[in-house]
Amino acid sequence: MWQAIQEELRGFGFTVVTVALDRSPEDARPWIEAAKPTHPSLIDTRHLVADLYNVVNVPTIVWIDARGRIVRPNDVAFGTDTFKHITGLEAAKHLGALRAWVRGEAQPLAEARTRALQSLPTETDQRARAEFGLGQWLVERGRAEAAARHFERAGELAPHDFTIRRGTMPMRGIDPMGPTFREMLGAWTKAGNPYYRPLPE
Repeated sequence: MWQAIQEELRGFGFTVVTVALDRSPEDARPWIEAAKPTHPSLIDTRHLVADLYNVVNVPTIVWIDARGRIVRPNDVAFGTDTFKHITGLEAAKHLGALRAWVRGEAQPLAEARTRALQSLPTETDQRARAEFGLGQWLVERGRAEAAARHFERAGELAPHDFTIRRGTMPMRGIDPMGPTFREMLGAWTKAGNPYYRPLPE
């Protein structure tokens, strides 16, 4: 879908940049090759984008204007309605707003509103990312057992950050779509927490 949006809107100076947060390039390569994108399709194995933009779940969409300013901060949006029955989110709403902004038919959020909606990491969130990074470093050096306690601590510090909690699973040999994830998600939502946090209207 994002390739289709790229083709549709590129004449307006618009570029889609997709970023996969994965353990290795091989994890995302089949999907990228199947999509045959003409836009930049990046694979972030170090979670740098998550750190820079405070991404805590996927998909997260950020609108950035020609001057490099965030004009719509982290939002949940899908390119299709494949998961609408789970998320309750319709792709058409976000895609319509995106098209209108790119074509100059609608203004982005006011700067003050953008700042008010921008989610910034707390000191505890940053500590969680440090624990995650240390765990990843240990895994890469064959010290999975030592990494486990850092991954566990990262999840305790930032239980809302699923790029951390779910992101550790492949490094621990756990299917990130399997029963462990479903159990974690069930416990999270049963406690009254939303899995996705779209921007307010």
